[in-house]
Amino acid sequence: MPALRQPMPEQPAAERVRNFGEVALGYTEEQALLEASRCLQCKAAPCRTGCPVEVDIPAFIALIRQGQYGAAANKIKEKNSLPAICGRVCPQETQCESHCVLGKKGAPVAIGRLERFVADVQRHAGGSTPPTLSRNGRRVAIVGSGPAGLTCAGDLALAGYDVTVFEALHQPGGVLVYGIPEFRLPKAIVQAEIDYIRRLGVRIETNVVIGKTLSVDDLFAEGYQAVFIGSGAGAPQFMNIPGENLNGVYSANEFLTRVNLMKAYRFPEHPTPVYIGKKAAVIGGGNVAMDAARTALRLGAETVWLVYRRSEAEMPARREEIEHAKEEGIIFKLLTNPIKINGTAQGWVDGLECLQMELGEPDASGRRSPVPVAGSNFILPADTVIMAIGNTPNPLIPQTTPGLVVTRKGTIVTDDQGLTSRPNVYAGGDIVTGAATVISAMGAGKRAAKAIRAALGY
Repeated sequence: MPALRQPMPEQPAAERVRNFGEVALGYTEEQALLEASRCLQCKAAPCRTGCPVEVDIPAFIALIRQGQYGAAANKIKEKNSLPAICGRVCPQETQCESHCVLGKKGAPVAIGRLERFVADVQRHAGGSTPPTLSRNGRRVAIVGSGPAGLTCAGDLALAGYDVTVFEALHQPGGVLVYGIPEFRLPKAIVQAEIDYIRRLGVRIETNVVIGKTLSVDDLFAEGYQAVFIGSGAGAPQFMNIPGENLNGVYSANEFLTRVNLMKAYRFPEHPTPVYIGKKAAVIGGGNVAMDAARTALRLGAETVWLVYRRSEAEMPARREEIEHAKEEGIIFKLLTNPIKINGTAQGWVDGLECLQMELGEPDASGRRSPVPVAGSNFILPADTVIMAIGNTPNPLIPQTTPGLVVTRKGTIVTDDQGLTSRPNVYAGGDIVTGAATVISAMGAGKRAAKAIRAALGY
């Protein structure tokens, strides 16, 4: 009989709400060995079919059982250049772990936690030594240094390509550095993974806005033979309700970027402050909403409401993030839809007017549609409002790339290998799918790298 699934050690909720340290502390060696012993080493390995980047999961777990932690990390890196990141933020419960045979009658193997363990052990030991690579003379430009771009860059570098990544911000990492809080994904972890990509020979140029500094056509003129666009979906969405221009209203994108990338949580050591009132309302039900709510709490808000128009069952956020938010005291205002943000004479937020909702028939997403309850208006006494209802792609690249076909939502149209309507121009990640998961973006980067290799002949 396999051992029980090992729990993840965590900071106690009462302590962690006062700091930005990582919540999940990682397995001890003893826990990792016990968890690895649960793997049945299935010959069919159904867990692999749930991994978007095709990691050989039984093989790396077998190496853990033998105490070969560095070899286990290297086995993962044959398919995934960012294991310490994936082990922390990827939704394994709906991907690899959902296919685990043990999960049919109990808890699946904690694949993500084991991935994190070996990646952390290897990093603490000084990191891995990249293989010796021979160059093939082919040049590829990558637009964006988020998970899709970094994965595509790493795979092409391993195949001998001369790869340059162009990043619009002053620091590489994309959503990994500006979107995900320190307490979920420490930026030192991201930097270590980026350093590994650089050791593969990838060059990263920051402060280059493709579509403004250079165009996609400029990249071809400079001698690049293929271009991969992985610029993400960073333009925030709003509800278009009265009061959204008041002081104290943020998009989650701006709020989290100030805190994560610009280190507002360490003001005045870092010179970018962020205002947070005593009572914050975060609108949305996904992982970004959970991140914003938990960040507001750590910045000093005494009360934080999570306002969501459906029920908890329809929330797209990971179950782990929902439970962490509850443990930390976030108040869930479910079946609640904002209709107006009230303000003071000085132009500051002083309340969020809402309607109670009830669930009707399922919509196109399969979730039951929220229907307003007549006469149910009420006001939350919020002085800060954070909109976390999704992002859309920045239109700059499509607008400056003739012949690049996009959807009505602004996402780039590609085939299943990432090829766009332009020859030798590929795209993947949120710029194609809209906001999605880190690992799905990585999968898109990997598929595009394979297609680029086939097209360029190496």
